[in-house]
Order: sequence, then C-alpha cells, then structure tokens
Amino acid sequence: MSVYLGIDIGTSGTKTLAMQEDGKILASATEIYPLYSPKPGWSEQAPEDWWTATKKTIQTVLAKGSIKPESVKGIGLSGQMHGSVFLDKKQEVIRPALLWNDQRTTEECQEIEERAGGRKRLIKMVANPALTGFTAPKILWLRNKEPKHFAKVTQVLLPKDYIRFRLSGVYATEVSDASGTLLMDVAKRQWNNKLLEKLELDAGLLPPVFESQEISSALSSDIAKELGLPAGVPIVGGAADNAAAALGSGIVKKGAVFASMGTSGVVFAHSDEMAFDEGGRVHTFCHAVKGKWCVLGCILSAGGAFQWYRDHFGQAEAADAKKQGTDVFSILTQQASDVPIGSEGLFFLPYLTGERTPHADPYARAAWIGLSLRHGKAHLVRAVMEGATYAMRDALEIVKGMNIPVKEIRLTGGGGKSPLWKQMQADIYGQSVSTLSAEEGPAFGVALLAATGTGAYKSIEEASKATTHVTETTPTDKAAKKEYDRYYPLYGDLYRSLKPNYEQIAKVVG
Repeated sequence: MSVYLGIDIGTSGTKTLAMQEDGKILASATEIYPLYSPKPGWSEQAPEDWWTATKKTIQTVLAKGSIKPESVKGIGLSGQMHGSVFLDKKQEVIRPALLWNDQRTTEECQEIEERAGGRKRLIKMVANPALTGFTAPKILWLRNKEPKHFAKVTQVLLPKDYIRFRLSGVYATEVSDASGTLLMDVAKRQWNNKLLEKLELDAGLLPPVFESQEISSALSSDIAKELGLPAGVPIVGGAADNAAAALGSGIVKKGAVFASMGTSGVVFAHSDEMAFDEGGRVHTFCHAVKGKWCVLGCILSAGGAFQWYRDHFGQAEAADAKKQGTDVFSILTQQASDVPIGSEGLFFLPYLTGERTPHADPYARAAWIGLSLRHGKAHLVRAVMEGATYAMRDALEIVKGMNIPVKEIRLTGGGGKSPLWKQMQADIYGQSVSTLSAEEGPAFGVALLAATGTGAYKSIEEASKATTHVTETTPTDKAAKKEYDRYYPLYGDLYRSLKPNYEQIAKVVG
C-alpha cells in the first residue's frame, strides 16, 4: 500500500509521520530544538535546526516503520505560521528566523497601517489587522533596523517553505500559510500587489502560491540519496499548522469547528465563503481545502494557563502524582471537580502573555478576581479552567456573530482529554462537543494532502471523511449551561474594567 509522509515544523520540534493510504499511522518521530530570545520579547530559531530535525525524523520513521523507499508516493509539509526566513542570492540564510511569538515589531505594525491608509482599510485589503506576530512587520523590521541584512535579501520564506526549498530546491508556498503573512489578498487567494506597492516591497521576494493539495515541487536527487528515498517524490503545497490540524480533525465542511485547548487555544471554523470581522478580532485565512476559507480565533494562554499553575502552585500534587504513578493534571482536575460551577464567585483572566482574540491587547495581564476566605487551591484550579474556556467562548461568539454556522465542535489538545474539561466546554459553549479516535495533529493533515494531491483521494473532503472518526460526544448539561451563562458576562466586564490599568502597569514595570 502507498505511504505518505507528513512533516510538521513546530516551534518546539519537528514531527514526521508515515501514513498508509487508509489513514493508518505506520510510524512517527519527533526531534526537538532550541528557541532563542536574545532580547526581551524576541523569539528566534535557526532554520538549519529545522532542516537537521527534518532529516533525522524522516530517516527514523522509515526505519521504525520498516517502510520500503519505493512505497513513499508523496510528502506534505506543515509548520508554525508567520516565521520569516531571509535568504541571500546564494540561497543562504542571512540571520536567525523571527517567529510567530516575536514581539519586536510594534512600530512596523503602525507603519503598515499608516501606509495602507488606516487599520480599517488594511483589514479590507488583507482580511486581518497588523499584528506583531505576522510576517510583513518582520520584513519591515529588517529593513528599518538591520538595513545591511535587508539589502542582501532575495527571498523570504515561511518555516515549512524553507524545508520545501531544502528538499527540492524550489521556492513555493501555499494559500493557508501565505494568508498569515499579511501580504495576501485572502479573497482572491494571491499576493496583494497593491499593499506590496504601498509598503515598497518587491513582489519577487515572495514565492509562487499554490493551493494546499497541489503538487508544488519534487524531492531532488541529491537529497533523496541522503534520505534513502527515490528522487522525484511529489511534494504538495501543504498547510499552516492550524489548517493542517483542521484537516486531520475533519473540519472540512460548513458548520464544522474545532476547539483546541493546547498551550494556546484555537477556535477554527470552516467557511464556504470569505468573511472577515471588521474589528479584526479574529483572523480570516484561506483554508487548506481548495476554494474555501477559515476563521480563526487565538487565545494566547489557554491550556498554557493550566500548565503555568501546575509549574508554580502544583508542586505538592506533582509529588503525589509521581508516587501514585499518575498524571498531575488528573489530580488537579479531580480537585477542581469538587468545586461548584463558577468557583463560588472566583474568576481568572488568562492573559499571562497578553491576548490576541478578541482584545489584541499585548498589555493585558492575568488575574484572579473575587478571592475570599472561602476559596482554596481547588477553587484556583477550577477558576483557571473556567477562565480559559470563557476566553475560547469569546472567539466562538465572534464566529457566530459573523453568520458562520457552528453545527459541530470537535475538541483537540489537552482540554479534549480531561472529562471535566470536556463537560465544561460543552456547558460553556452551550452545545455538545466531540472527540476523535486519534489525534495526530498537523503532520497527519498534510499527509492527507499528499495522498489527495497524488491521486489516492478525489478531494481532501473525501480523504478526511475516510480517516477521521468521532468516538465520543459530550452533551450539554442544561442546568450547568444556565449557571455559566450567568457568569460569562461578568468575565467580559472584568477585562473592560481593568483595561485602562494594563498599559499603566506596563509603564511602571518598564
């Protein structure tokens, strides 16, 4: 049976898996690499680390799965969005790549809005506001702050597209990842030449754009020899990490949404038509489904807030978990399950690293509010879980307000594994939620794209339907929903009340 490789260039590491045509995973491997922060707010990686990890994971997967090289019929690529790799005329990396979570480009975001004719005009042009994480501000930052480096630039690539270049020698990208550069005409699914002119950027710096399932390049003979694969294996366009994860979760039709409660939280909705929020509170990107779009809300500290609590306040529970041979999160969620809905008036705002959706506020900070002598550690835990879920509902409410139907919500990430958190999400979102038989993430999604692009399936919708299966549905508890509906408006009011203080706090801290 034919085999397809899915490769995901993540922030913490690269994951490669080998998938049979029927969706069975034969083997997977992950290689981690460092992230560098040379100054506060800066986040960089070395593209060579991605390349080394890619080669290692491919070779490991081939060996672990006892995969015959000639059975590999296609390769799909996914990766972290927005990162910028700058290449010179010798096709060599000029400086470390600036990542999606890099915050150095505030001035460049203002410059982009001014050049575009204002924030509203920019959103109409590219469906999104200028945010520090996006690619375009990074390019302008290089021009403004490192002009000697900028003078050498002949090509700008996204992380997964740099790996494509190393595998094939070809410059290319695809619509879902290109949407996150802030240089894409998302409606027309091509680069926005008008904005490029306003920013005085040469369109030649950007690679050709493909649909996600289209074959963009092929494995070069020298790299094929090094990896132990046949030369000429097709490489499809691939997809940005969230779009790829959506494919692997079956979010390929109208009404389908996934809610990923990982370190960050993502609400991702499929849309048959291009729609955008005029306030720029959520992102509108091209979906990896040909001719379709997605609306995406990003919560910067969702499951990450729970991890933060574990690391700083859960030492005793971690010690107990080690003794019992269990998971510390199981102990913490058990504590939280003994606390009533609403944590007896205790709220947690999960803005540990600022917030993107819906506030786009880098100064926002986290807080427990409503503490009394009545509250203990179990209340703190439950409030963190509820606060992160309220933040996810913020994004979901915006999606619904854009007249995008939400008929089915599928859960992924750590929040989709905890029974308490699954029920909490069903009750706070106000509708049933589902979980899948397996969750392989973006690497699985782009393996499906590789299978589709090389003819194993007629469409990505067919591929996703054949390989993704719901195993459990958690219905809404009507009484619990009624209680959460009382608390949710108060949660929103707390941010609005504190907003004037956040920037003042940042100034005091410096």
